[in-house]
Amino acid sequence: MVNAEIKLISARKSYYLSSGEEIPVLKGVNLTIAKGEFVAIMGESGGGKTTLLNIIGCLHPLTDGEYLLSGENIGAVRDDFTLAFIRNKKMGFVFQQFNLFARLSALKNVALPALYLGRPRLERENRARRLLESVGLGDRLEHRPSELSGGQQQRVAICRALVNEPDIILADEPTGALDSESGLEIMRIFRDFKKQNKTVVMVTHTATVAKFADRIIYLRDGQVISDNYQLASKY
Repeated sequence: MVNAEIKLISARKSYYLSSGEEIPVLKGVNLTIAKGEFVAIMGESGGGKTTLLNIIGCLHPLTDGEYLLSGENIGAVRDDFTLAFIRNKKMGFVFQQFNLFARLSALKNVALPALYLGRPRLERENRARRLLESVGLGDRLEHRPSELSGGQQQRVAICRALVNEPDIILADEPTGALDSESGLEIMRIFRDFKKQNKTVVMVTHTATVAKFADRIIYLRDGQVISDNYQLASKY
């Protein structure tokens, strides 16, 4: 039996115009992702990839259907505080635009999510320092984002996503703003995270990036049109 970390059952998501017109984005998606999988989600623009990622990340509610996270019916939760706690404790987010605070050092950017969980300053800064050292940024702790390259900024963003020791990383086009060498480094970090029996769900347009995943899911017009396992590429 699959050890399901993420399970969507007949998941539907629609948005509504001011006129009341319904715009369906996800149309009955059924999806199970096991703990420890590295999954790439691909498809054309407007196919529902980012919406699916946002639903998995508890950022958007479903219009209809079920969402089970580690067996719990998260789709039924509507309390924003509870959803925020789940996100901060269980998930880490990585985006194409690094979303770092310009006036904060790399160390403080990484440590910030741990503050939201109430962790003591020394604990969160020590954790942030270890993470930055693990991705080769031990000599950049006090640098601000403007003093770092794009690849370095994305590594800082990934460390920030990892600081609360999440079970799941959700990444939306994490290599989209990077050169190929920096992109390979990001995939190495994700593969190392997966080796700890953690789960990675990544949206990408790039086939060479998707090859680092264990599984590729294609979305078209809000529906899963293919779902295939593969032997992941080596970095």
